[in-house]
Amino acid sequence: MASNLSHSHEEIVEQLDLMLRARYPLIYLVGVEEEPIEEVLAEVCDRASRELRRWDIVRGWDDTGADKGSAIAALGRIAKASNDKSAVYVLRDLHPVLKFPLQASNVPIVREIKNLARDLKRSRKTLILTSHSLDVPQEFIEEMTVIDFPLPNTQEIDTLISQVVVPEKLKLSQLGKEQLVKACQGLSRARIQRVLAKAIAAKQHISEQDIDSVLEAKRQAIRQTGILEFFTTQESLKSVGGLDNLKKWVQMRQDSFTEEARRYGIPNPKGVLLAGIQGTGKSLSAKTIAHEWRLPLLRLDAGRLFGGLVGESESRVRQMIRIVEAIAPCVLWMDEIDKAFGNINAGMDGDSGTSRRVFGSLITWMQEKTSPVFIVATANNVQILPAELLRKGRFDEIFFLNLPTEPERREIFRVHLQRLRSSRLREFDLTLLARQTHQFSGAEIEQTIIDGMQRAFSQGSLGNRRDFTTEDIVQAIEETVPLAAIARDQIDGLKQWAANSGARPASQDVQLIEELRAITRQRGIDF
Repeated sequence: MASNLSHSHEEIVEQLDLMLRARYPLIYLVGVEEEPIEEVLAEVCDRASRELRRWDIVRGWDDTGADKGSAIAALGRIAKASNDKSAVYVLRDLHPVLKFPLQASNVPIVREIKNLARDLKRSRKTLILTSHSLDVPQEFIEEMTVIDFPLPNTQEIDTLISQVVVPEKLKLSQLGKEQLVKACQGLSRARIQRVLAKAIAAKQHISEQDIDSVLEAKRQAIRQTGILEFFTTQESLKSVGGLDNLKKWVQMRQDSFTEEARRYGIPNPKGVLLAGIQGTGKSLSAKTIAHEWRLPLLRLDAGRLFGGLVGESESRVRQMIRIVEAIAPCVLWMDEIDKAFGNINAGMDGDSGTSRRVFGSLITWMQEKTSPVFIVATANNVQILPAELLRKGRFDEIFFLNLPTEPERREIFRVHLQRLRSSRLREFDLTLLARQTHQFSGAEIEQTIIDGMQRAFSQGSLGNRRDFTTEDIVQAIEETVPLAAIARDQIDGLKQWAANSGARPASQDVQLIEELRAITRQRGIDF
């Protein structure tokens, strides 16, 4: 079963025309929109005067209305048609029939499609299945070619805008027009047309303010997939305390997705893996990378890729890839990837190999993708991840996020207190707070400030609340047991992993670097 994941409209027309001339018997077109797919099929058939016939279970064949409610009868028409005439037969939404496990009533349909796939090789007829969902029985794997119909690219979006909005109603600068096109990336053609039509109906023109409406439509569309989330983030590198090595790495590559970088010959950055114990800033770093590079951020919970039905998980991976490549350039944040793919090579996934198949599809795409999708993967228990994910080529760099040092803790306190009480920042003893929070993570530091605020707030009365002080935070610190105090073995194990894997420290942590050097020297490895 062949698969093509990133075709443009023109490429699909050319590819389909070539397949029909080569007498491919069975093609499966997957796409969220039916009308554009059939427009492409009509264009392909017009090129060589091919007959085009469409069938669905409700209306039957489009030319006669025959065979309503009977897929087996529809397949019978294809089998009986003349082999001398070039024809394309399209069966819409047959995926419920093909889902595993097959119902006894559906077995003859699968058998007849398999018969046709063999017979059509010797004819000028082609059977094309169209659906929003990919459901392919094992019987078809060797005979079927699968093509994912793409969401519109920037050129097509620009054309769509011109078709929906007459020039005099487009109240946008050239930069605004580019931003509107970029905002529409990742949306279906129908959804783009609806959003633009709504704006015109409301105020008779399209302006910069309507870009927010498009972004909201994108957020809703992505949320509806149940796989991805669209984030609008305002966190800059100034929002991150410490992690100076990681910050420098990000700043050095902030223009790497520009056309100037392409002309210079720099390839698109692939991504980073951020590994470390909980609360050390991995998720915040993913958000800041997207903000610094001025790219949209999509969050993937890898656990959501897994569906309950056979084949559903693989279909979700394809859907995820189709969306992120349509929105690219973008940042794809794979959160806590160790929870989804930890221990799969040890046979501990317990799902009949689904995890391994999904993981295989994902890392193949990560290795071979040419679209500008930058992946930020985070992991707490990185030691259980498969070695294939960690090898060179999947990521540009692997960073190890250790517990913050005292100077970094001081900076973390400064960042949070600046945001909460900027006018009172000088009243807090940051040095004392940093010294008191040895082995605290960044998340734990933030929580001590919140606990200190709660303590001060609770000691006042309605309308007479006192503001919190250094002493309130110190009291919260003394009442907190950091994770590091009960997870020392885990931290030591992560440091050992960082030394063996060659991961770079995200911080300019001299003590950590010396520890890693000592470990690597014991193994005869240069650090």
